[in-house]
Amino acid sequence: TTKETSAESAVETTAAESGDKMTFTVGFDASFPPYGYQENGEYVGFDLDLAQEVCDRNGWELVKTPIDWDAKDMELNSGAIDCIWNGFTINGREEDYTWTKPYVDNTQVFVVKKDSGITSAADLAGKTVLVQADSSALAALTDEENEETKALKDSFAALTEVPDYETALLELEQGTADAVAMDEGVALAKQSKNDNIIILDDEISKEQYGIGFKLGNEDLRDQVWATLLEMEKEGVVDEIAAKYGINTDNICIGE
Repeated sequence: TTKETSAESAVETTAAESGDKMTFTVGFDASFPPYGYQENGEYVGFDLDLAQEVCDRNGWELVKTPIDWDAKDMELNSGAIDCIWNGFTINGREEDYTWTKPYVDNTQVFVVKKDSGITSAADLAGKTVLVQADSSALAALTDEENEETKALKDSFAALTEVPDYETALLELEQGTADAVAMDEGVALAKQSKNDNIIILDDEISKEQYGIGFKLGNEDLRDQVWATLLEMEKEGVVDEIAAKYGINTDNICIGE
């Protein structure tokens, strides 16, 4: 036992001397406001602010790592990132990650140009609709078992995948596409800075956001979630949500 004790204290001393902090590496899509995006050269957003607060409370160092959304599983499984935390939809991916409980309720919607004459999803027949690759909107629109969304998708001239929402909205502005299927939270954030786009009332699907860890990484997941529960009780989560214009009614931590 003496040896074990001295070994433990040696480890503690080394860590203290070197000032090593545990790093917590969050993978996110950097073009996904208000959850994660770049502003004035800094990565900011609701999810990143939450992650920063979790790290501050645990004495960890936050590492913000923008990733290609298509490569997120590779990044997670290789250990390059500790989790995917970025408006990440649980629905349909339940078995693929070790998830926290949901923390935000979200909806998938269509965005069109204000002067397009498109006022409902039915008007999208014969139109070109863009969607982010490997996104919830894509999954919802290509769900063969949902007759309503399948009929809607089949009415489009084309459903085209693009790498990110910036590209999609640029094409919408330029008139090379007629609509974008996307997350309501992101759509509202974009609309607040661009009054040339409108969000259709028709909902594509409803979903819930969670934080996805590598399968089996329950210890880290549990620690992060316990910290978030504390933050929610103290009103800190709602404060951060308000800062980014997120409807606090959609926050579902602790429910």
